[in-house]
Amino acid sequence: MAQLILDKNYFIETFKQLALMAEENRDHLSKLDSDIGDGDHGINLTIGFREVSKQLPTLEQSTADIAELMKKVGMILLSKVGGASGPLYGSFFMKMATHIANKQQVTFKEFCQMYQDGVEAVQLRGKAELDDKTMIDALLPGLEVLKQYQEGDDPVQTLANCVAEMKKGSDHTIPLIAKKGRSMRLGERAIGHRDAGSESSWMIMDVFLQQLKKLPN
Repeated sequence: MAQLILDKNYFIETFKQLALMAEENRDHLSKLDSDIGDGDHGINLTIGFREVSKQLPTLEQSTADIAELMKKVGMILLSKVGGASGPLYGSFFMKMATHIANKQQVTFKEFCQMYQDGVEAVQLRGKAELDDKTMIDALLPGLEVLKQYQEGDDPVQTLANCVAEMKKGSDHTIPLIAKKGRSMRLGERAIGHRDAGSESSWMIMDVFLQQLKKLPN
């Protein structure tokens, strides 16, 4: 199999689709959040990615490489998105740029490293661990899949497996007691409810997957 190459246009197109995904799932994500949180997760994500979408034409022209694009998108989310998700997703996208300075293209192996850098940034900022009923419960299982990727493996299948494990991780938050954020104050009353951040996490990576499927092999 020829090596899959992700260029800046791949990320531009993915961010366009992320804005659409946020709009389509706004009420669903906010409903999940209203069960045990502030009820604004979907609204906040929509506001953030709407601004990203608005600035994409400028970013496409003004950013020199993929790293600068990721940093700028992260900064937009950081400044526009309220609640906990702004700093967390802002950090996620900003830190995806860590190991790809000056690159116009990245391999799927490098994309796996980008994801790892993003997840580590979220964990550092949020101080969450597995079973704390946060987005980390989705992000870390996905990371374990991507860490196993070797040259020659099918990138699309690998990312599909990653998203599948993230969805399982989100499912796993339902029976948990929350140990972080606003939902922590509910104690056992949080049992039976899905963490909204874990849901949006796998949905975001699923958009990356759908765009990956469109690339020529």
